[in-house]
Amino acid sequence: MRFALLGSGSEGNALVVQVGSTTVLMDCGFSVSETVTRLARLGLQAEQLNGILVTHEHSDHIGGVAKLARRFDLPVWMTHGTLRFQQAAFADIRVTEINPHSSFTLGAIKVQPFLVPHDAGEPVQYVFSDGVVRLGVLTDTGHATPHVQANLSGCHALILECNHDETMLLKGRYPASLKQRVGGRFGHLNNEQAATLLSQLDNSRLQHIVAAHLSQHNNLPALAVQALSRSLGCAQDRIAVADQQQGLDWREIT
Repeated sequence: MRFALLGSGSEGNALVVQVGSTTVLMDCGFSVSETVTRLARLGLQAEQLNGILVTHEHSDHIGGVAKLARRFDLPVWMTHGTLRFQQAAFADIRVTEINPHSSFTLGAIKVQPFLVPHDAGEPVQYVFSDGVVRLGVLTDTGHATPHVQANLSGCHALILECNHDETMLLKGRYPASLKQRVGGRFGHLNNEQAATLLSQLDNSRLQHIVAAHLSQHNNLPALAVQALSRSLGCAQDRIAVADQQQGLDWREIT
């Protein structure tokens, strides 16, 4: 299994997961042309995709999904609560509604969705597996629940939201209402919340840890790296950071 990010942040998100000949995209917040360009950086063509998994209906995650699916005739998977807000946009697209409590298989990839606390209709995140190794993804959640912890524990690779530094958010330029939303229990994890969650997981198999969904205004990569490395008790160069423009190149899970 290997994975890469086309970009991660408030201006667009997309994750590629590949096992053998099965290649899936999780979310797509970019235009079709931008997505094609970013896929090409990874040596991929959109025609190689087997489908798109959606986490929730916010534009930085779903904004490009319908157009990409329509252009390349790709099936899409999302929860009923997410689709409820997107009926018109996906009317002519093959959409499968997923049960957020049940795993399913896409080619060689087993997918386990799990519900997260976020200000959306029925938001989920995913754990991907090839039957041996597991990749856990957690972005766009306001706090870590026991259910979240149970799903991410024991993963071989983690993509973990480090959206903001709490002090930078409080002192930053956002209006008070937006600060309250971002820092609230249905907003986004800050660096210390992510580090605390990480310390509560079984990390005995962990090969890759990626800090993701960093705010361009309320965080710094160095702060996210410091928090996660301190939690793991590891060198800072073990922590990768996915950014908005370049995303993250391929990482192999062995």
